[in-house]
Amino acid sequence: MRSGLDLSVYLITDAHLRPDRSHLDVAMAAVEGGATVIQFREKDAPTREMYRTAIKLKEFLSPYGIPLIVNDRIDIALAVDADGVHLGQEDMPVDVARRIMGPGKIIGASATNLEEAVEAERSGADYIGFGPIFPTGTKPDASPPTGLAPLRDVCKRVGIPVVAIGGITASNASLCLEAGAAGVAVISAVLMAPDMVEATRAIRKAVTDSLKRVSP
Repeated sequence: MRSGLDLSVYLITDAHLRPDRSHLDVAMAAVEGGATVIQFREKDAPTREMYRTAIKLKEFLSPYGIPLIVNDRIDIALAVDADGVHLGQEDMPVDVARRIMGPGKIIGASATNLEEAVEAERSGADYIGFGPIFPTGTKPDASPPTGLAPLRDVCKRVGIPVVAIGGITASNASLCLEAGAAGVAVISAVLMAPDMVEATRAIRKAVTDSLKRVSP
């Protein structure tokens, strides 16, 4: 595991879920609630707008030492000196991204099965986002939920951290940690909550309590 990288509460921003709140608003609430990583996910905005938003996020997160991960867009990540990038199966191959970004940046990769997870590790990913574990409406094109058994298998078979994603809530986060995940990625459980700070805090508590139980 990359030294010092805490993936336990991995918050993903989404402008479509909360059009009334900016990416920065969401990040601020999540950090107050205990998020350990922020992923900036924006699919539709023009590149210049994405750049400006990413700059604001980087400036906010840097004093807290919380990594900013940019979804998909290597160019934006490099332009704002983000801590890393997260790549899906249809994005730039991990090994190519590593050559572009260099050894000092974090590269995460999405996987929906063991084969994809093993390939991501082989290609040089620092962590895997595995799922969806539970049903989720956040991504209309998401694969069917895997459940906990495949998550458990992936966590045993790869040597890099695995972050569970898809339908994660404060009530089921502990199941993912008990299956071997290093953390959980959350979107709607926080963004759709009336109080995003408290929602993040509840997930942080569930994760922290679980990690205490599963740690040797």
